[in-house]
Amino acid sequence: MRQHKATSKKLSGPIPSTTSQAEMLIELPDGMWDQISHKAYDLWVQRGCQEGNALRDWLDAEEIVMEEIHEARE
Repeated sequence: MRQHKATSKKLSGPIPSTTSQAEMLIELPDGMWDQISHKAYDLWVQRGCQEGNALRDWLDAEEIVMEEIHEARE
């Protein structure tokens, strides 16, 4: 049986930071991240703490928070 050695290559140059790029693209007003995060957690609990729906919970939470903000401004 033949075994293969894992080889690793060193990357040259700086590695781009996707976090800083994402932060530049989307800037939420103060406190909105926390509001969405708490609402997403509430939705997760309401749905029985089922794994695998984090994105759906986050998107639903965004929609709910945005509606609340919009209604508060009217």
